[in-house]
Parts: sequence; structure tokens; C-alpha cells
Amino acid sequence: MKSLFKLISSVLLIPLLVAGCNSPIRVKSTTYTPLDQPTAIAEPELLDIGVLVFNPGIDELDEDEAESVLPFLRNAEAHYLANQLTQTIQDSSAWGAVRMLPSKDVITDVYVTGVVKHSDGEVLELEISVDDTSGVHWYTKSYKAVASKYAYERRKKLDRDPFQGLFNEIANDLAAHQSNLAPGQAENLRTVSTLRFAREFAPEAYAQHLQSDRKNRLTVVRLPAANDPTLARIDRIRERDYLYVDTVQEYYDIFSRTMTEPYQDWRARNYDEVLAVRDLKRQSLQRTAGGIAAVLVGVAASGSNSGVTRASGAVAIGSGALLVKSGLTKKAEAQIHIDALAELGQSLENAVEPRVIELEDQTVTLTGNVLAQYQQWQEILKKIYHAERGES
Repeated sequence: MKSLFKLISSVLLIPLLVAGCNSPIRVKSTTYTPLDQPTAIAEPELLDIGVLVFNPGIDELDEDEAESVLPFLRNAEAHYLANQLTQTIQDSSAWGAVRMLPSKDVITDVYVTGVVKHSDGEVLELEISVDDTSGVHWYTKSYKAVASKYAYERRKKLDRDPFQGLFNEIANDLAAHQSNLAPGQAENLRTVSTLRFAREFAPEAYAQHLQSDRKNRLTVVRLPAANDPTLARIDRIRERDYLYVDTVQEYYDIFSRTMTEPYQDWRARNYDEVLAVRDLKRQSLQRTAGGIAAVLVGVAASGSNSGVTRASGAVAIGSGALLVKSGLTKKAEAQIHIDALAELGQSLENAVEPRVIELEDQTVTLTGNVLAQYQQWQEILKKIYHAERGES
């Protein structure tokens, strides 16, 4: 009988042990990484850089994450976060033109792509990959930051994103890598970009200027003449292309500005929801585990020859049942919070409507299909190029 009472006592400690192992950790402060400001870079060494819309990572979500991640919201985040990084890179003053690009069809010197691995207001995790115009992969690196509750309060005073330190870290790594390029490599990459663009419009004239190896990496094998009239004409076409891409950049900027306030509000509220869900799941786990164990011990005690032990067993069964019921109730409450996240995300719907912009003699509506619009623009540029050459 003594051993049975010891077992019952041990079982009743289970909820306390589970509680101790799963106590929530609340971050009170975060480490802020400042943005490096490199020394002046010579004009020939300045590379243009483009940040592509991030992959929202929806297809990589596990079952638990899929319950709380709204596809619409994550897609909006993929645009917003990419634009935040674009602005941060611009602020670093380490590059030439810094643009957010609809796709790699836009020819530039360096490309930055990213995947949103996790984003819930408390934790932001991004996987960043960098490649250059010649097809050389620079690096892939994961970045993760945990925001404190106070970060959202300070954001209003400091006017900066709660995860600005993470964007600064990415920009610092980009600048550091660029500073370590071999002498002349930056200028060579700019030449590759120029010849790639020229090849798109006049393949018969510039196809032999670049050579591709088995890994599709490009090298310059021939330079055009300094006074090449065809290249001068293509350079003017490229300036028009820049104007269009800058117009697209305005769209992304408007998108981000419109999204900022409701998104930051969602983040702050979701931060509380994440902690609430975590607390409820912890309570559900400890109560359910302890309750089931208590019921099992009670059932064992009910078969004892001792009346006192049988009475203790009955109490254990009743207490355990209550704990199990309480645990299931907590689980239901957690689902309510998850449902609340869905409602919060819907509040962004009106803030991210597509924008209509005027582009020369036509009106373009920039929705999710910016890539298709850019492809149409490329066709327009080719028609302009051939018209200037007197070709039909």
C-alpha cells in the first residue's frame, strides 16, 4: 500500500515537472545590429543590386505552422520584407542602384533572393541567397531574430522595424562580401551585365562576346568597340528599362507604406497571440498528462484490498478526469486564439490592393503578375529598338 501511495504522489508531481520543463521564455530585450557605413567606393567598383520578392515559404510549412499561417498574409509579407531589405541596402551606401525586382529577367549586377522560413511577430527567420550576373553563387545564409514585446512599443518612438537589426545584418554581410571581391572583378561584372542586355536585343552582334561554361557561368571573351553605335543605341534602351523598373519600385514602396501600420499592428497583436497559444498548449500538456496518469493509478488502486486505498483511487480517478477535461479545454482555447490570428490577418486585405500606374502611353495595373507585365515591357522595348534601326 505504501508503494502505491508513493506512486500516486509521484504521479501528482507530473504536472509540476511538465510545467517546469515548458515554462515560456519571454524576451525582454533584443540585440540590435547597427548598419555599417563603408568608406567611399570608387564609381567603377559600385555594383547595382536587385532584391527579388521573397519566396513566402508556404510549401515548406509543417502541420502546426500551416494551421496559423495565412497564405494571403505570408505572400504580402514576402513583398514587404523584401522591400525592407531593399531600403536597408540602399541606406548602407555600399552599392550603385538598389532596386526591388519582379524577377531575374531584369538584368543587374547582383541578385538577392530570400525565403521566409518563419514569421509570427515574435520570431523572424529568413534564408538569403546571393548570386551575381555572371552566374556565380556568392553565399547562402540563414538569419534569425527574436523580438521583445518592448520592440513594438519602441518602434513608434524610433520609427524603425522591430526586426531592423536583422535587415542590417544582411546588408552588412552583402557589403563585406563585395569589399572582398578581387581587384577588377566588380568592373568585370558590370561589363557582363551590359553584354547580357545587349545580347537580348542584338544576339547576332553580341552572342560571341560572352562564353558560358558547364555551370552556366559567364565570362567576357570579347569587348565591343569603344564607339560601337549599336551598343550606344542599346544603352539608351536600357535607360528606358531602368525607368520602368524604377516605376515598379514605386509600386513596391507604396505597397509597403500602405501595409506598414496595419502589418505592424498585426505583428504586435500576433506577438501576444503566439505567447498565449504557447502558454495554453503548455497548460494543456501538463494537465492532460497528469490527469491521464492519475486516472491510471486510480484504476490500479481501485482493485486493492484496502478500503483506504480504494477510496484514494476513486479520488485519483475523479481528479485525473478533471485534469484531462481541463487540458482539453485549454487546447480548445488555443484553437480559438489560432482562429483569431486568421481574423487579424484579414484586416490587411484592404491595405494591399493592387495599384494602377501610368506608363508612357498605357495604363498598367500591377497585381500579383508583375513578371508578366515586365515581359510585356521587354517586348515593347524590342519593338522600339527595331523601329529606331528602321527594321519592321
